[in-house]
Amino acid sequence: MRGFTMILVVAYHVAEFGFLESEKISVSLPFLVLFRMPLFFFVSGFLAYKASWVWTPQNFAALTWKKFKVQVLPALVFLCVCIVLRSKMSFAEGFMYRMESPTKGGYWFTWVLLQMFLIYYIVAALFQRIGKKAENTAIAVLWVVAIGAYLSLYLPQTLGTWYKTDWMMYSSFYETMQYMHFFLLGNLVHRHWTTTQRLFDTQWFFPIVVILAFLCCADIFRWHLLKREWTNLPKTMAMYTLMLTVVMFFRHYQTYFTQQTRIGRGLQYIGVRTLDIYLLHFIFMPKIPAVGKWLDAHQPNFVIDITLAVGMALLVIAFCLLVSNILRVSPQLKEHLFGRPTPPLKNKDNG
Repeated sequence: MRGFTMILVVAYHVAEFGFLESEKISVSLPFLVLFRMPLFFFVSGFLAYKASWVWTPQNFAALTWKKFKVQVLPALVFLCVCIVLRSKMSFAEGFMYRMESPTKGGYWFTWVLLQMFLIYYIVAALFQRIGKKAENTAIAVLWVVAIGAYLSLYLPQTLGTWYKTDWMMYSSFYETMQYMHFFLLGNLVHRHWTTTQRLFDTQWFFPIVVILAFLCCADIFRWHLLKREWTNLPKTMAMYTLMLTVVMFFRHYQTYFTQQTRIGRGLQYIGVRTLDIYLLHFIFMPKIPAVGKWLDAHQPNFVIDITLAVGMALLVIAFCLLVSNILRVSPQLKEHLFGRPTPPLKNKDNG
């Protein structure tokens, strides 16, 4: 699923930055944005839970430092490289321009994911000492709080724009508030995986999810029945239902995504290298505005739009993986650019 989601992320960026498609006309951009990042954070939260993990001060410090090296330092390096190679501003102007934005020129994801990990680690570590049930309850409460924080971003303007402060922009915490609840839902699903699977296997759960997803997308793209802050309700429900649809699809057809199948090996390989692809793909993003102009000038066609975006995304991903493998020849670059230290070689005499 992580490999599949990475393809969607690159496809979205190809359509937006490569083809320069207008989101008001494009049929792929508004649809992809509904579930690509929620699914990515859901998977990250799912994988963050380790049932046998014991929180100690040493484990907490080691894991936090490891995540910092993986999530922040490589993103800073590639952000600077991208500014040098692609920005029309001076380096200083380009760097500050991106720092002032919550999306950091596209490099916001790893920064935000680090914040999610830290919040999760602190809560899980504090409540694990009380017991596993207390830890599970604390994460569930944190999920509810995260949903409340997300909803606060869409309250009426009369309540102010406190979330648009400089600190929120520089830290990208605005993005954390948007997506933290998906990370925590994935974590909760993993904690209660047996119960979740029983729910997935009930007769009516999947049909209800699909119907809700269709109705919400119909309101978003066609009906526009809800106004003002309520317009975010169908959008949020669409994000959840589309994300769950993908999760249930991959679970139902899991035999097709194993190492014994070509598509399984391909998606798993991309899934393992998502950080490499994410860091590199902005540098190699093609600029083909003529494609976007052609798509915008003709009747929107979902199949053609998605096919062109995904097709170009696969080419970009293939080139990113090639460059990644070249850079990984050096153990130092492998560790400092992608946060993956090379394991020490075994002594042949000792096996």
